[in-house]
Amino acid sequence: MPVTLYDRLWDAHVVAAEADSGALLYIDRMLLHEVSSPQAFAGLRERGLRPRRAAAHLAVADHAVPTRARHPIADPQARAQVALLEANCAAAGIEYLALDDARQGIVHVIGPELGFTLPGITLVCGDSHTATHGAFGALAFGIGTSEIESVLATQVLRQQRARTLRVRIDGVLGQGVSAKDVILTLIGRIGAGGAAGFAIEYAGSTVSGMSMEARMTLCNMTIEAGARIGLIAPDDTTFAYLKGRPRAPVDAVWEAAVAYWRTLASDPVAVFDREIALDAAAIAPQVSWGTSPDQVVAVDGVVPAGAGKGALAYMGLSAGAPLAGLAIDRVFIGSCTNGRIEDLRAAAAVAQGRRVADGVTAIVVPGSGLVKRTAEAEGLRDIFIAAGFEWREPGCSLCVAMNDDRLDPGQRCASTSNRNFEGRQGIGARTHLMSPAMAAAAAVTGVITDVRAL
Repeated sequence: MPVTLYDRLWDAHVVAAEADSGALLYIDRMLLHEVSSPQAFAGLRERGLRPRRAAAHLAVADHAVPTRARHPIADPQARAQVALLEANCAAAGIEYLALDDARQGIVHVIGPELGFTLPGITLVCGDSHTATHGAFGALAFGIGTSEIESVLATQVLRQQRARTLRVRIDGVLGQGVSAKDVILTLIGRIGAGGAAGFAIEYAGSTVSGMSMEARMTLCNMTIEAGARIGLIAPDDTTFAYLKGRPRAPVDAVWEAAVAYWRTLASDPVAVFDREIALDAAAIAPQVSWGTSPDQVVAVDGVVPAGAGKGALAYMGLSAGAPLAGLAIDRVFIGSCTNGRIEDLRAAAAVAQGRRVADGVTAIVVPGSGLVKRTAEAEGLRDIFIAAGFEWREPGCSLCVAMNDDRLDPGQRCASTSNRNFEGRQGIGARTHLMSPAMAAAAAVTGVITDVRAL
């Protein structure tokens, strides 16, 4: 029977099938960070176990690390988390990228840029945005702490087979419209739980024309639509990105790998459980107005009638209010959604020759040390600094209030991150999700602004 890409990847990793549509899946690789791994390592020690395949794992601290002064970490809890990850990895023989390593960064940025993420593999991490890696045609999903322990000990996980949803996006995106706007449009259309229980495959001419950075943004926020897995079939764009990466295959093994990767696609007549189509030309720059990623409208729209009173009260808005022109206090450009070099280039293009508005604090946080180095070599840091942005070290930063970057109560932030939940960026903080170009436009105007007007 014709099969989808998801089915093909699932079937290739089944160790033992179960009667209830579940299976024991082999896990090829796992990324570890400081927040979700301590209990897993403790569980191994209590059972007298060691990792079954230490070389299958890669660890880095990202959530709790400061993006200003690195040494010493001022916050005692963050300092203890980072130190414990380093100690656990040393004891287990797992590679750990220290804070002063040029490759350090956010797990979902470093995995692809190091070639640790490859098409056809299963990849997990104790973080919901592991769906990012599906942009390479990998079966990638976030897991919990007990599951991390299971993968460390056995390299297998018990999982339930998902239903399949294909999202076709066709046409050409307009000026000022990015992959972030595409995924926010989808989430706004189907709701934050609209894809629960599904694995999403993104397809269509728009997706085929996207860079790998854009594809990663698309897959990254799959979880915000309720699905744990987002997939894009690998193609020449994928292979060009991976070739020469430190952990990618080389020589004859590379050629054999590419030949196999080309088979990783849905059959032309494969049947999906559900299908959705989006017209790229109809998508405008998006801005979230509420406290869930599906509470989003086009930048030239208004807060919808019937909007939840709780979200409106928290955000200090009212139904019918326009978003364009709304004053902001902070701007955050970064995160595993939009902290890659292409994202920084888009923001710098808007910032160049302009200045951050009075009363606005704007920070740029590269997703990794390698992104930071590239941005500095291209002169992007100089553009941001000249415009009045703060230039930081890599880390999750203001995406989540687990480090020293956070908002004060009532502050309003134009953010390129992935979630706008209550308290996500700090107690009482108000978050408006948008693309890097849109965030830069807000920074230089002091208000939410349609970047197309600049």
